[in-house]
Amino acid sequence: MFKKILFFTILIALSQLIAQEKLTTIQKEAGSMDNINDIAVLDMNNKEINLSDYNGKVLLIVNVASECGSTPQYKRLEEIYKEYNPQGFEILAFPCNDFGGQEPGTNEQIQNFCSSKFGVTFKLFDKIKVLGDEKSPLYERLINNSITENGDVKWNFEKFLISKEGNIISRFRHKVEPTSEEVISAIERELKK
Repeated sequence: MFKKILFFTILIALSQLIAQEKLTTIQKEAGSMDNINDIAVLDMNNKEINLSDYNGKVLLIVNVASECGSTPQYKRLEEIYKEYNPQGFEILAFPCNDFGGQEPGTNEQIQNFCSSKFGVTFKLFDKIKVLGDEKSPLYERLINNSITENGDVKWNFEKFLISKEGNIISRFRHKVEPTSEEVISAIERELKK
């Protein structure tokens, strides 16, 4: 009788351990859809960059274009970059030609335009797609998570705020200026954490 009780006790304990392990795995998988640390991207020199390399920094990820009505946002992005970079803030800009062909240039042309016209010193990455079947894995994650509004990017200069741990925090549509109170207060809040 004692052996039967011991057997069933061990069986119940093992069942609980297995159930807990499955729950932990499900929670980790759900959490990963809200975090960008497992994603790698290419910079303008075709060098692979792991986004986890930015852990400890607050990020603003932006899809950008040189021939767009919102292109002057480059200037305001540079303003907030200069102000908050010393505190651990980075802007990751991803040129995109998905909206009206407004970013037709090569990486070199884009980089020259941004530095000569707007004095951009923040990091520019390889041109990507943010729409359709060829959408970059980064943007697939940014637009499909449990934190921000889901759905496709609507235009150039849409912004995503990322925590120091790589978690998606906020989404700002293209009409929200980088220097708006909404964006600045969110950046400052994350920097204080």
